[in-house]
Amino acid sequence: MSETAAAPAEAAAEPSVADVLGSVHTSNFPDLLRELHSTLIVSTYQAGKLVLLRPDGAVINTHFRPFRRPMGLHADRNRLVLGAHMEIIEFRNVPDVAARLQQPPRHDGVFCARDLHVTGAIDIHELALDGDGEVWFINTLFSCLCTLDGVSSFAPAWRPRFVSHYAPEDRCHLNGLAVRDGFPRYVTALGETNTPQGWRANKRDGGILIDLDSDEIITRGLSMPHSPRWYDNRLWVLESGRGALVTVDPSTGQRTDVARLPGFLRGLDFVGPVAFVGLSQLRETNAFTDIQITDDNIDRQSGVWAVHVKTGQTLAFLKFTGGVQEIFAVQAVRGLLFPEVLHEGEQLARTYALPEAALAEVAVRAAPQAEG
Repeated sequence: MSETAAAPAEAAAEPSVADVLGSVHTSNFPDLLRELHSTLIVSTYQAGKLVLLRPDGAVINTHFRPFRRPMGLHADRNRLVLGAHMEIIEFRNVPDVAARLQQPPRHDGVFCARDLHVTGAIDIHELALDGDGEVWFINTLFSCLCTLDGVSSFAPAWRPRFVSHYAPEDRCHLNGLAVRDGFPRYVTALGETNTPQGWRANKRDGGILIDLDSDEIITRGLSMPHSPRWYDNRLWVLESGRGALVTVDPSTGQRTDVARLPGFLRGLDFVGPVAFVGLSQLRETNAFTDIQITDDNIDRQSGVWAVHVKTGQTLAFLKFTGGVQEIFAVQAVRGLLFPEVLHEGEQLARTYALPEAALAEVAVRAAPQAEG
C-alpha cells in the first residue's frame, strides 16, 4: 500500500503552527470508501473536533468541525447524535440544504442541529441507539448506563453490581457500549472497583466485559478494553492497552486476537468485511500509560485503520500528521459519501425544516422579472 497526501484539511478555525491539522493515507482508502458507499465520522476530544473523512477523487477530504470535548456518537444516513462536554446534540439529515452550500452541489447529506440536551459534565463515553431509536449512553463520571427522560440531566438505567451507589467519582471507568438485537447488551470498564478512580491502580490488565442481560462479567484481565460491538454474530472488543482487535466468546469468555495495530485502539465500526478502527498516539501526560503498548515503545500512530474481519490484514489506513493525537469514536455512515454537519452559523440560522403538511402551505416567492 502506498501513502498519498490527503486533501488540505478544512478547519473552521486557524490552527496554531504547532498543531497544523493534516493527514496522509494509503492511495486505496478513497476507493475503499466508495466501494462500501460510506463516509467516516471520527471524534477527537483532545483536538476538540468532529472529523468527516470523505472520498474526494484520489484523496480523502478531512473536514473538521469544532465541538467542546466530542466523544461518543451514533450516525446513520438520517440521524447523528453526539455526546460532548456537557450535552448531547442531535442532528437530522436535511439533504435539500445541499444545494445552498455549494454550486454545483456536491454534498449528498447535510446534518442540521435539531436538539440539545444538557447533561452536565458527566464525561459521556460511548453512545448508541436501541431498536426504537432511543439514546443510551455511558455516564463514566457516575459509573452507570443512562437514557434521557426529557426532564432529568440523565436517567440512570443500570450500574455494575460492584458499584455501591451513584457518585461523581469515576469508580470503574465504565466506557464502552454494544447493542445486540436492538437492545443494549455489553459494556466495558477498566476496573472491577468501587472507590473513587479505583480503576487506575490496575490499568494494565484490570479491564472487564459485562453482559447486561445476566449482569455477569464475561471475561476479566483485559488491557484497557474499549468499544465492544456485536457484528457478524460475534462479540468484538478493542484491547486498547495491547493494540489488539479481539473477538470474545460470550459463553466462555475466551479471547482471540484478530489483528494487532500500531496504537492505542479506541473507536470501532464495521461495513461489510471491513472493520474501521481508531488509533491514538497517547500523549505523555495521558493517564492511560504504564501499559503494554507504552512499554513496547512502538511508534504509535493516530488515525483510522481498515482491517479485513476474516484475515486481520490491514487493507488501508489514514494517519493524522498534526493536530490530532487521540481518537475516541469512529462511525461509518452507510449511504452517504460527502455529508456536511451544521451546528452553528448563518446557514443553520436560515434553514427551516417543516412537516409535509405545513410545506404544502408555504408560499414560494417567484424570482424577480428582469426589466426590459
